[in-house]
Amino acid sequence: QVQLVESGGGSVQAGGSLRLSCAYTYSISCMDWFRQAPGKEREMVAGIRARGGSAYYAGSVKGRFTISQDHTKNTLHLQMNSLKPEDTATYYCAADPALSGYCPSNYKYWGQGTQVTVSS
Repeated sequence: QVQLVESGGGSVQAGGSLRLSCAYTYSISCMDWFRQAPGKEREMVAGIRARGGSAYYAGSVKGRFTISQDHTKNTLHLQMNSLKPEDTATYYCAADPALSGYCPSNYKYWGQGTQVTVSS
């Protein structure tokens, strides 16, 4: 059982920055940040893979967001710069052991979410 606890959300003006953190019990193969805005589908924002440490980003955040992992503190971070009003959403940390060999579309473990609000 992997427990995930997010923190760091808040309200910021457009162009500002926020850093989200996700404390986890132990690292597994697929660790991602997702977000869901009201009335919209949940989308993957950024992910990092245990094998090779590769990072992946949605096109809408590439160049503005950076995912990182601190193995000494069991924490996953999402640095969000140049925030836009369309980044407003509840952000979730999620993890999956990828038992089938790949990261699935529906992850097994989820945090409770943290709200990010960007005003224009």
